[in-house]
Amino acid sequence: MLVRFLSFALIASILTACGILKKDMNFAQNPVVAHRGAWKAKSLPENSIASLKQAISMGCHGSEFDVRMTADDSLVINHDPHYNKLLIEKSTYAELEKFELANGEKLPTLSEYIIAGITNNQKTQLVCELKPSGLGKARATEIVKKVLATFKELKAEKYVTYISFDYDMLKTIHQLNPNVTTQYLNGDKSPEEIKSAGLTGIDYHFKVFQDNPGWIEEAKKTGITLNAWTVNDPRLMDFFITNNFDFITTNEPEKLLAIYQKSKQK
Repeated sequence: MLVRFLSFALIASILTACGILKKDMNFAQNPVVAHRGAWKAKSLPENSIASLKQAISMGCHGSEFDVRMTADDSLVINHDPHYNKLLIEKSTYAELEKFELANGEKLPTLSEYIIAGITNNQKTQLVCELKPSGLGKARATEIVKKVLATFKELKAEKYVTYISFDYDMLKTIHQLNPNVTTQYLNGDKSPEEIKSAGLTGIDYHFKVFQDNPGWIEEAKKTGITLNAWTVNDPRLMDFFITNNFDFITTNEPEKLLAIYQKSKQK
């Protein structure tokens, strides 16, 4: 653990000396969040560093990715609980990294992903989804602490917003650092409930907003940010743009950017 901590500290000091880390962030003025990076148009692996860099090069406001923890406490980027038929929470990172992504990348660790995401990036937020643990609440709390520590060690806290389906994980994040931004994903809490818990946003499936249209105005009145996922239909994109959503998460960031830019010209 000491060696790992020192390596994080060394990387952070190098990045700071090179001027890669910025004190203040001015993220791109659009609502586009690339879901698992901008992967679809160029057939890149989801959650790969290549898809992250593509989202940054496009000027998306945010790029979303998923974090899980291995049996030996390594944080890795992968959406599903299994990677190459191995259960991530029951496998070591050494076992997992033997299998490459489709573009030849190895399975990224969180620290590698953060470094790629903050290098030459002045506009794209890192939208970090913490996946719930199947090993109980104590393990989930360990994941939260380790993720927060990793962003802090790499001096990347200004880049990140945290999202999760696990309400307790988000509340733990808020307890440990009330200054970070958090968005709840599960769609079963009103904006008022989210505000009362100290969280800062809702990031719900688009159908939740169709079924609960009153939550849109409630969120705006209570100062809760609005995000909708996963919005790939141009008609839905228009709807959420027209309703002034703060963020719209999509597998089609190129399409959403074009529609958003066209809406600003009207």
